[in-house]
Amino acid sequence: MSTHPPASASKATSATQHAPAPVTSTVAPLRVDSAALMGGQRVLEIVHLGEVYRLQTTRFGKLILTK
Repeated sequence: MSTHPPASASKATSATQHAPAPVTSTVAPLRVDSAALMGGQRVLEIVHLGEVYRLQTTRFGKLILTK
């Protein structure tokens, strides 16, 4: 009497093993009011990874981000 499972059973268990699911964050993103961010100005310069970006408000109230 053998104590080992049949070869087909061991192949099935190894084939059905999966990598763990990625961890997802449940923390809400930071929210900032655009008026507070702009500080009453129409143009704001943002430095990101050494590059300067300009966030500007149009006369129609839209935001434009340019590099």
